[in-house]
Amino acid sequence: MLNEFIEEHDDLIVYDTYIDDGFTGTDFNRPSFQKLLEDMRNGNINCVLVKDLSRLGRNYIEVGNYIEQVFPLFNIRFIAINDFVDSFKNPSSTNTILVPFKNLINDEYCRDTSIKIRTSLNGKKKKGEFIGAFPSYGYIKNPKDKHKLIIDKSVVNIIKNIFNWNVNEGLGKIAICHRLNDLGVLNPTGHKKLELVQNYNNYGIQDNTYTWTPSTVRNILNNEVYIGNTVQGKRRTKSYKVHKVESVPKEEWVKVENTHEPIIDKETFEKAQELSKRDTKVSQKTKELSVWAGFLRCSDCKRAMNKKSSTNKSGNKYEYYICSTYRKKSNNLCTKHSIKVENLEKAVLKAINFHINLLIDTEEIVQQINSIGATINCPQITENMIIEKQNEISKISNFKRTLYEDWKNEDITREEYLEYKQKYENDIERLKRNVYM
Repeated sequence: MLNEFIEEHDDLIVYDTYIDDGFTGTDFNRPSFQKLLEDMRNGNINCVLVKDLSRLGRNYIEVGNYIEQVFPLFNIRFIAINDFVDSFKNPSSTNTILVPFKNLINDEYCRDTSIKIRTSLNGKKKKGEFIGAFPSYGYIKNPKDKHKLIIDKSVVNIIKNIFNWNVNEGLGKIAICHRLNDLGVLNPTGHKKLELVQNYNNYGIQDNTYTWTPSTVRNILNNEVYIGNTVQGKRRTKSYKVHKVESVPKEEWVKVENTHEPIIDKETFEKAQELSKRDTKVSQKTKELSVWAGFLRCSDCKRAMNKKSSTNKSGNKYEYYICSTYRKKSNNLCTKHSIKVENLEKAVLKAINFHINLLIDTEEIVQQINSIGATINCPQITENMIIEKQNEISKISNFKRTLYEDWKNEDITREEYLEYKQKYENDIERLKRNVYM
């Protein structure tokens, strides 16, 4: 249509054709349109010819600005064939109410299309259908159904190794990253481009080395896709006009469980999530993970304790932990809170033995009380035994109350807290039955 129009008008000569196929008309940062503007500024062209107003763009404010402000400023003749607009032969055609009205209709068409597409995609997400262009590392699209994922067998062992190194060997993200790079394993971007031959671009990679980074390892360890869940809707564009991508709050993500075959079992995945909350850096000297890594917290600022080594006056080396806030930030923000590893181990061992002995003592006390209560009928002895039992009830009740603080201070796990709590309650109940029977 454009070529025929030019053939019918001897005053028009083609300089170039600007095509932005695949780009939305609501965005004027289109490559060819930007080239058109550059040719305008350089004086290479003095006329812009389009089929209709929608071919210039579908943002009614921007289209109006170009027609009424930009093109006249550069003395550019604007022609829209089907809309009978010609700013040179018929200047008033650009100023009629029909031009902004048609631009508004073109804009509304984009808005309506955007709503329909979003609604359709949201429906697919809720069904657990994969709608992304590229699946997560370790999966590929099912050739029979592009909305279903199947395991990429060429890298499935890499995924399993990453979780095994983290959960069972205690390696942190940096250590895992080093190991993968030492083994010469391509990172997910390199695998998709070179081995799967996909048209995949990661603009965060500046070169073509395709090496692993700690953030890549972290994303894999936190991705529920590996336990068979499909989680989508983590990002979205502002609107059909503003194409800036923003993160979506986690509570708004769309998660559907058991949509495909898992690579990692749920227990291993949950352990990895727990480890991600801890500082589990492996010592660069010993290449071993400290037994206290990620557990020690400053009692005041609640920040992690850092492990350091030093030498005393006798020349003996020793290790100790110190508050990270005090050491790294300022001694005005927190106090030193240092403790030798030797003293720490003694204190923890003493606490463990205390709980073990407490459990043994409680069982023995109950057995003794039950045995004595069944054989003795002397009123005075019985009264003394009742007082003794009441004292034991009070003692065990105190132990029960301290359990909650031990749990909150992370001295014991939640499972241990519940186990001890239940045992103490059972012991108290048995003692009460002996007292009031």
